[in-house]
Amino acid sequence: MKKTILAAAAALMAMAGAALADPAEGVWQTEVDDGAYAHVTISPCGNAVCGTITRTYDSSGQYQSPNIGRQIVIDMVPTGGGEYEGSVWRPSNDRIYIGRMNLNGNQITLRGCVAGGLICARQTWVRVQ
Repeated sequence: MKKTILAAAAALMAMAGAALADPAEGVWQTEVDDGAYAHVTISPCGNAVCGTITRTYDSSGQYQSPNIGRQIVIDMVPTGGGEYEGSVWRPSNDRIYIGRMNLNGNQITLRGCVAGGLICARQTWVRVQ
């Protein structure tokens, strides 16, 4: 009986943890930028989510980029309605920008902006996992 109660409690805790997971968590594929694209794993980091480059691809297939392990989505704090604010890093020019992210189902639109948000570039990523 004690084992059954402990197993039920563990299952409930696991379900509660899954229910609390941020909907942006997962693996996302970037758009092609400068001839390459990446898989980015988004996971919790404090009260925000962060994204780390986990795989990189070019026209030849998967390759070992020096950017693997680098954080590209930085401290994106949810602001409601699938919107997030934080910072983004662009590997091709090694610059960090004001970041905004919008989650819509299995797509994320990510914007990196300068000049207080007046000039922005955007990419749409698709969920891989």
